Amino acid sequence: MARKSKTETPKTTAQQLGSLIKSARDIMRKDKGLNGDLDRLPMLTWILFLKFLDDMEKMRETEATLEGKKFKPAIEPPYRWRDWAAKEDGITGDELIAFINNEETSRPDGTIGPGLFTYLRDLHGANGGDRRDVIATVFKGTINRMVNGYLLRDVMNKVNNIHFTASEEIHTLSHLYETMLKEMRDTAGDSGEFYTPRSVIRFMVEVTDPRLGDVVLDPACGTGGFLVETFEHLRKQCKRTENVRKLQKESIFGADAKPLPYLLCQMNLLLHGLEYPQIDPGNSLRFPLREIGDKDRVDVILTNPPFGGEEERGILSNFPEDKQTAETALLFLQLIMRKLRRPIGGKKGGRCGIVVPNGTLFGDGVCARIKKELLEEFNLHTIVRLPNGVFAPYTGIPTNLLFFERDGAAREIWYYEIPLPEGRKQYTKTQPMQFEEFKPVIEWWKDRRENEHAWKVSAGKIIENGYNLDVKNPNGKQDLEHLPPEQLVESILRKELRIAEIMNEIKQILAEGIKP
Repeated sequence: MARKSKTETPKTTAQQLGSLIKSARDIMRKDKGLNGDLDRLPMLTWILFLKFLDDMEKMRETEATLEGKKFKPAIEPPYRWRDWAAKEDGITGDELIAFINNEETSRPDGTIGPGLFTYLRDLHGANGGDRRDVIATVFKGTINRMVNGYLLRDVMNKVNNIHFTASEEIHTLSHLYETMLKEMRDTAGDSGEFYTPRSVIRFMVEVTDPRLGDVVLDPACGTGGFLVETFEHLRKQCKRTENVRKLQKESIFGADAKPLPYLLCQMNLLLHGLEYPQIDPGNSLRFPLREIGDKDRVDVILTNPPFGGEEERGILSNFPEDKQTAETALLFLQLIMRKLRRPIGGKKGGRCGIVVPNGTLFGDGVCARIKKELLEEFNLHTIVRLPNGVFAPYTGIPTNLLFFERDGAAREIWYYEIPLPEGRKQYTKTQPMQFEEFKPVIEWWKDRRENEHAWKVSAGKIIENGYNLDVKNPNGKQDLEHLPPEQLVESILRKELRIAEIMNEIKQILAEGIKP
């Protein structure tokens, strides 16, 4: 009987790239300078970043040559990827580490000059705002933590097999990169930083619906989830060359003060096709509110600012005296209100979708004064109450999505409470909320009517109740998790007292039952 020939199924592009990245990360695990994925991901990111830039530069150089134009590279020899990283038998070991880390070093072409990171940090654009400025800002907050130059050479050889000149590979890598970001997010949660699930981001972008020509901002952009989703949303609206130019140059803006999220955001946006990410590496709260004028305002803000964290005293002085608070979420809410474009010359005012913790809804004092301004000067029209565990494993704090516009005072506020899927108690890291669960809300958004999950309240009633936005669903059972603290404590005490009464009754029954 003839033996059947065994054939291997060819690997897809996704499998090949996934295998390359896994191999690179496996190599990194052997390096003693790296401590877990929180170190390995940024290491792999800056390596991918430089490979990506070099591939893009090659494409632009070819295009310029064909058009008879002069090409000015962002990175000059011998610092391009092709000069020091592309050859499998290129510089390695201590020589490679010295070239990357040292301020002055022997370079791959045999000359003495600045080390790689020193050179990259000192780049300057001709007129500001070009790719050289982006590169310089990225590497100001980047450190090479690998200490073994031979392992680093192995990593670079793996990455060198990824070709960013192929659109399929760029698309596939962007998805793989999103997976890597999710892995890094498992270590998040410090200083109130909770990365937003993609399903929540996609929903917020869809219902806010940024249009081509809008200026969109995320003042606490993290790894760029809202900006990437907005970019994809706007890209579908591009029909002409000038539309693409507007999208690339005038539409997407962000800010994040932490070096690691800043680097990851840049890479994330570049991989998705935004050629010149305009991300501010500073704290968005560093500017006094009174200095923010019409030229600084934007059409759309989509964001999940840190909550639970605290800002330093110097930041608080940028806010009105009666609205100063250490709670970061409330400071960002004030900043956003100030940054939204005012309705001028027939043009509509700006609009916002923001994630807030439940405490923002029922908070009093400074929080109530901020909400007073929100209701009197902005149209807070919708509050979507998210189910329990959406931000697991980072936090169990109940969260809400606020949607408001700068076009006059609020008149009535719609609430929509998203239920957990049947049989689920909460979401988890391995079973997160899916975008499909937002479909009923999206349909309701177009034709609003009260139902078991949706209800509306007049702004006047909210004002009468001390600006407490924590309004329970009149059509559903009361959820203790959404009670204000004082009511929650009272409810727990009542239950504890009732338990004590029952225990005493049981004790008496038992005592009577064992009498001689």
